[in-house]
Amino acid sequence: MNFLKLIRYQNLIMLAFMQLIFRFGFLKLQNIPLALSDWQYGILILATTCLAAGGYLINNIFDVETDTENKPQNVIIGKSISETKAYNFYIGFTVTGVALGFYLSNVIEKPSFASLFIVIAATLYFYATSLKQSLLIGNIIVAFLISFSVLIIGLFDLYPITSDENRPIMGLLFGILIDYAVFAFILNFIREIVKDLEDINGDYSQGMNTLPIALGIKRTTRIVFALSFIPIISIIYYINKYIFASHLYLSTIFGLVFILAPLIYFTVKIWSSKTKKEFHFLSTLLKWILFFGMLSIVIISINMLQNA
Repeated sequence: MNFLKLIRYQNLIMLAFMQLIFRFGFLKLQNIPLALSDWQYGILILATTCLAAGGYLINNIFDVETDTENKPQNVIIGKSISETKAYNFYIGFTVTGVALGFYLSNVIEKPSFASLFIVIAATLYFYATSLKQSLLIGNIIVAFLISFSVLIIGLFDLYPITSDENRPIMGLLFGILIDYAVFAFILNFIREIVKDLEDINGDYSQGMNTLPIALGIKRTTRIVFALSFIPIISIIYYINKYIFASHLYLSTIFGLVFILAPLIYFTVKIWSSKTKKEFHFLSTLLKWILFFGMLSIVIISINMLQNA
């Protein structure tokens, strides 16, 4: 169980579930050819989750001192699992993820795509060892890598079989994936700052240069408050122009209740939040908003089929 906690198995399950949603709850319902078979798509999910697990491992290895200050009950390396064993697991997961990515890149006859997995693995390593200590750079990297897990679906399942004949529909579907990737980036960028607010004490003692340390808790919460209006306004615009206007009323209700309303609640709460417990709650809330945001693609797809 300690090993599962070390690789953040809940986050890995959510990552895999999200990619399954986009494949079987969206792309498979569009009656279009896809580049990967179902089992090959399973390998893509395995590759991305392996890289993510490796990223969590290397991050935990270099975060022992910080976690001892912030979350002493969650420290596993050095107690239940040795640092050497953790390094071995990190290498195993990372090599597996890159190798599977190399295989899939050759399956779709795009061998250069293998470099994407190498770049992701390298970025996760440098993030854990140095980049996370830089102001906002670490937040941006984490948010981008999570959003890229959506984009990679289009790169491996749509792009390889795009032709002049199907370019309009493929472009439309890829555009939808990009919209969700941007949503994931914005939400995770905000969440990373909230997590920095939660971990300010341990980060300060370890010499980190996070936004809360540079500006203070009050100023940072004001920045997060302002940033939270970006997804709120974007969702209102998106629902009004694309969902409600297409008479997808079930999808509209889902978006308003499970995405927009919690986001507005987050915006209200972040203004007055001050304690570690409050920031932890808001960070968890953003994770659930992201989950329902990704799940909305299934609701929209089913709603469109019902209205067809």
